[in-house]
Amino acid sequence: MSISGGPARAGKPMTAVVIGPLVVAADRADRDGLRAARVARASPYLLAALLFLVYTALSLGLLRRMENSSWDLGIFEQAVRAYAYLRAPVVELKGPGFNILGDHFSPVVALLAPLYRVFPGPQTLLVAQAFLFALSALPVTRASARLLGPARGLALGAAYGLSWGVQRAVAFDFHEIAFAVPLLAFALEALLARRWRAALGWGAGLLLVKEDLGVTLAALALVVAWRARGVDRRAARLALAVAVAGVAVAALVFTVVIPAFAADGYPYWNKLDGAGGGPFRGLGTKLATLAWVLVPTTGLLALRSPLLLVAVPTLGWRFLSGESHYWSTDWHYSAVLMPVVALALADALDTVRRGSRPRMRAYALQLPPAVLAAALALSATSLPLARLGDGSLYRKPARVLAAERLLDRIPDGSEVEADNAALTRLTSRCRVFWIGDARGRLPAFLAFDNSSGWAGEDLPAYAEQLHPGSRFVRVGEAGGMVLLERVR
Repeated sequence: MSISGGPARAGKPMTAVVIGPLVVAADRADRDGLRAARVARASPYLLAALLFLVYTALSLGLLRRMENSSWDLGIFEQAVRAYAYLRAPVVELKGPGFNILGDHFSPVVALLAPLYRVFPGPQTLLVAQAFLFALSALPVTRASARLLGPARGLALGAAYGLSWGVQRAVAFDFHEIAFAVPLLAFALEALLARRWRAALGWGAGLLLVKEDLGVTLAALALVVAWRARGVDRRAARLALAVAVAGVAVAALVFTVVIPAFAADGYPYWNKLDGAGGGPFRGLGTKLATLAWVLVPTTGLLALRSPLLLVAVPTLGWRFLSGESHYWSTDWHYSAVLMPVVALALADALDTVRRGSRPRMRAYALQLPPAVLAAALALSATSLPLARLGDGSLYRKPARVLAAERLLDRIPDGSEVEADNAALTRLTSRCRVFWIGDARGRLPAFLAFDNSSGWAGEDLPAYAEQLHPGSRFVRVGEAGGMVLLERVR
């Protein structure tokens, strides 16, 4: 297409400007730009959806094969089941009539009650947990992309979703901290976007998740106050008030609320005293865990962000304890740290890449793909998600099928003493106590895994030791599972 300049005048030649190809190229560039923008906006949601599928496959696969420990899953299922039927959250795995609010203050799990009422069973809790963990990747990825650009933001979001702390939690039963992880992620996303009140609002939800998280809320509020100073003084003052309130509420829960449901007061104080060796016991392991928190996930660069202060309360109580379970990289204890270190890294990268030191800028540019590569390598080798490549995860072993058929012989509503292997096959339909801890009640059945022979050969005699004056007979044994029924 050409446009002529009209008749030649005053002897000047007529000129022609060819603009057709330029218009086409501009239109194509606009379309490509719009397409790229749509992909960038959709990427965090697609990543979260993929992580949900991955987490769900892992946790349900382990449950199917009876490879989860099931103790905590059984406890939380009993609590959620009670909420679902509008009863007090009595968890008889902890003892007959034991109210779980006297153990940990986690009323947030009641949110799962309507879902559990429709879909009763441990699978509901595991799928909900997978959803909550996957949801947390959404704010992590969005905040990282906003600071660093879509590609690096997506890399950091994926590295977070594959982080060892989240994977260990997904593979280890269900825990209330599944709610804390997305709350922290959304709070920190709001903080980085300077939405101070939204950050405090998301953080306030932590008070309903677990008793110690009031202190974490205080740490979050202090970071908000620091960032808001000189920008929004009213928000800074509000944040300071929230910090004080977080500590006060935590103290109230520790000293008043939980003891109101527990005859012996808060049951975990002894985990922090010197009986277990105190803070210096296992110092090497504790430092190794700290290195795992900071090195493969952030390359130590998160240390340059004040957001890392939000992790201090959780790290503090763990490292003060002499309880070895709290030190390790196993279990679920590090999950709440993962969104903190991930977004602390994004914050630090944003600062460093705009700095004046060329080497640090180069390091900042290379770090997002590096932490993603580390997460992928660990996921393919030593972390729980490596199981997804094992075809056996998707098949139920013959021993499990046999054990389930045996447990199906227990009528619904029966009182049963059980161990880990049997718990989650029974808690949705029976009244289940921990074996040897029925405290005066006479269960109708005992179900436990004796494949190692720990209960001896005369199993009715073992049952009668637990319940003197009663008589039990063997119903059957399959896949290492033993079922005994009381006849007197």
